[in-house]
Amino acid sequence: MSAADTAAQASAQGAAPGPAQGLIPATILTGFLGSGKTTLLKRVLTEAHGQKIAVIENEFGEENIDNDILVSETQEQIIQLSNGCVCCTIREDLRTTLADLAAKRRKGELDFERVVIETTGLADPGPVAQTFFMDDEIAETFLLDSILTLVDAKHAHDQLDTRQEARRQVGFADQIFLSKTDLVDAAAVDALSHRLKHMNPRAPQSKAHFGEVPIKDVFDLRGFNLNAKLEIDPDFLAADEHDHGHDHAHGHDHGHEHHDHEHGEHCDHPHHHHHDDDVKSFVFRSERPFNPAKLEDFLGAIVQVYGPKMLRYKGVLNMNGTDKKVIFQGVHQLMGSDLGPKWMPNEKKVSKMVFIGIDLPKDILLQGLEGCLA
Repeated sequence: MSAADTAAQASAQGAAPGPAQGLIPATILTGFLGSGKTTLLKRVLTEAHGQKIAVIENEFGEENIDNDILVSETQEQIIQLSNGCVCCTIREDLRTTLADLAAKRRKGELDFERVVIETTGLADPGPVAQTFFMDDEIAETFLLDSILTLVDAKHAHDQLDTRQEARRQVGFADQIFLSKTDLVDAAAVDALSHRLKHMNPRAPQSKAHFGEVPIKDVFDLRGFNLNAKLEIDPDFLAADEHDHGHDHAHGHDHGHEHHDHEHGEHCDHPHHHHHDDDVKSFVFRSERPFNPAKLEDFLGAIVQVYGPKMLRYKGVLNMNGTDKKVIFQGVHQLMGSDLGPKWMPNEKKVSKMVFIGIDLPKDILLQGLEGCLA
């Protein structure tokens, strides 16, 4: 599929305001084993305020007992994908299952308003998310709303240290829920929260005590919409800026230059940086406009080379030649862009981008972006 097709498709996805356009919203629920996905799912299904939800589960072997409970309590449609190896077959299986669900709904055999896909604890959410953008039939029927990641506060540090899948799940998230926070002290929760924020500053974090989370934090989050909001905690931005150590001519005027946090003398949050996670994020900001042709070439090249390691990325950009914000976002190699609202007369035209990925070469990317400025 060409980049243009992808962009057109992703903008179609991004422009859709949600269920109103007749697309069925889909939510991907991910998280490591024991993080409480099933508890959260049960809770959501019983509190879904009359919404009919089809649940697609992708689990290994023995865990299928949960199904009986879910069906008896909620009369939901549960579809099982028990295919063993997830990565190779998930995309095709999921595509077939979604197409099948859509067909049954059209024929009146099934009635549902949204889909929740619960992945196995070992799954990489990437291929699941890509399914919604790579296949025209799926993109015309379903709208990928968001990826929710559950993190078990008690076991998270070990899981994040030892399993890349757990780190990927954090990197992909639009919303992170911390479960079992009652089993660890406040300092540990705080340290975990900082660690997660450095991996993924885009995703709000909230506590999920035995699956008790408000529906508004679960559905219609529109994490894949191409909107002009780039929600990153301002403290994170400030920390990230002095993280560069050198001022990338971004027009920042800090009187104080902090060098790498690794040295740890100056930073005012817990010194958690001995977790040098391979999933990291960084932010680029500039008050100078971009040259559109240069930026397009550069991002196209970056996505070709580093796409498999780029989990999520998004930008709200000031481009030469338009008075509108340009919005782009992507998952792996799939990138979509769109024109957003106009810059307001009194608004400072600042481009902001966030990249979340595995061992991305931050300096190369920052220098490359700098070279695309007009």
